[in-house]
Amino acid sequence: MSSTAGSATVAGPRIYRGLNRREKAGWIGGLTPAQALVCIGLAVPVLLALAAGNWAQVLVLAPALGFTAALVVVPVRGRPALRWLGDLVMFQLGVLMGWSVWQSKAAAGVPGPADEADLPGVLARVAFPDGPPFRDQGRVCLIHDTAEGRWGATARLTHSGVGMLSDAECERLASRLGNLLLGIGHREVIDRMSLLVRTVPDDGTEYEVWRAAHQRPDAPPLARQATDELDRTVGSVSVRTELFVTVSGTESALRRPAEAAGGGVAGRAYALYRVLDGLDDGLKALGVRTVTWLSGAGMAEAIRTGFNPAAAGVLANHHLTRPDADGATGLPMAAAGPTLAPSPAARAYHHDGFSSVSYAVLMPEPGTVFGSLGPLLAVRTAGERRTVAIHYEVMSQRAASRTVQANRFRAGVVTDWKASKGFSTSATDHRRAGGATAQEHAVAAGHAMVRFAVTSSMTVPAHWNLEDHAAKLENDASGRFRLLRLELAQDSAFVAAALPVGIGLPRLRGALD
Repeated sequence: MSSTAGSATVAGPRIYRGLNRREKAGWIGGLTPAQALVCIGLAVPVLLALAAGNWAQVLVLAPALGFTAALVVVPVRGRPALRWLGDLVMFQLGVLMGWSVWQSKAAAGVPGPADEADLPGVLARVAFPDGPPFRDQGRVCLIHDTAEGRWGATARLTHSGVGMLSDAECERLASRLGNLLLGIGHREVIDRMSLLVRTVPDDGTEYEVWRAAHQRPDAPPLARQATDELDRTVGSVSVRTELFVTVSGTESALRRPAEAAGGGVAGRAYALYRVLDGLDDGLKALGVRTVTWLSGAGMAEAIRTGFNPAAAGVLANHHLTRPDADGATGLPMAAAGPTLAPSPAARAYHHDGFSSVSYAVLMPEPGTVFGSLGPLLAVRTAGERRTVAIHYEVMSQRAASRTVQANRFRAGVVTDWKASKGFSTSATDHRRAGGATAQEHAVAAGHAMVRFAVTSSMTVPAHWNLEDHAAKLENDASGRFRLLRLELAQDSAFVAAALPVGIGLPRLRGALD
């Protein structure tokens, strides 16, 4: 997912610019040190042959080694050709060895403990322990990413949307979002926040339950017929929207406050709860009406409906017809995942009778405005589901200062070198230099620097033509954003785009904490 990452400084304007700055840009002609060393090593045999005057050997080595250098250097849809080759070999090896095929323990007849997650792929590294009670919301499910050493929690939000808001209202929300991220940057416990929006095909379960409880047996037949016809017409195109937020912090940041709170899972939960208490007001300032931190059963349902949108109706019917008296029971975590996830295809992910295709959303160079991702959620066909996830990481002040200084120094070196050699600087060079200077000034003034990744997915029943619906999503993004289909990694991309677990932003290697 590293190709989706970018950075921007958090201020208050409605227009966001400087969003597609690459992380760890190469110093030597845009090459990383490893790529530069490989190119130098490939050039040595050619130079030795030239020095010896062996022209026949030069004619043989130059094309072969030049082609190898192109494989290492030239990017193809976000990855160098050699990286594509390595990923393809690993993908095919996983398919041939059967490592990519996954089946739940329950489907195999050997179910595990009810509170133990049984999930495929990248989710196998995530544990979901229950924390102690949090205010009046009961126990909160913690998300423990054992690979990256992160602890987090997820909340379900209700929001009226931004589609009907004026430009002034969107500008105020953009400023408040910047303030929220800036506030996260000033905390020592959490540093990441992920927002996930999912459309849900509305099967009318809640209405059917309500109608069955309130329908009069002596209603006129014509009224019943008209109501049924209206229900079929309206219900077939109805769409609902789910909104989740996930916040997380590193183990190193949580360790000291967790030890002061008693240590263990409970200590880490208490350290997180202190931050969650202060997030509610920041989220409500963005127009959020309710914030409900998910319990284990709530998290299991959020994951289950992510893999299988058709399960939402069954779960809603269960809650409406057999409400839990104490809220302690619900879907067990062992049933959160899919029943079967066959060997993934290179360009799609198949799960529980559904097929999904996921993309990285690349921001435009001129910038974007608050609410501009809305067209990616515009459902074109009844029964399809779309998702958009935005993953933010607020960098520490030390790491942000080092990054912007390196960007400014690199841009200045390129400009000065071209001027000394008599080459004119391009408009791109001027833009990068100006952007690097502006970012350095913003960080020096106290603003935060935010890493981000945006992903989007489309899910349809497995018997539908997935490519036709994927083309509709690409058409909706055309002229606004560039979609990068995450081929050979569709299973991991699906987790980043459709599941509220906070996975989707790669670790920034070499950054100072």
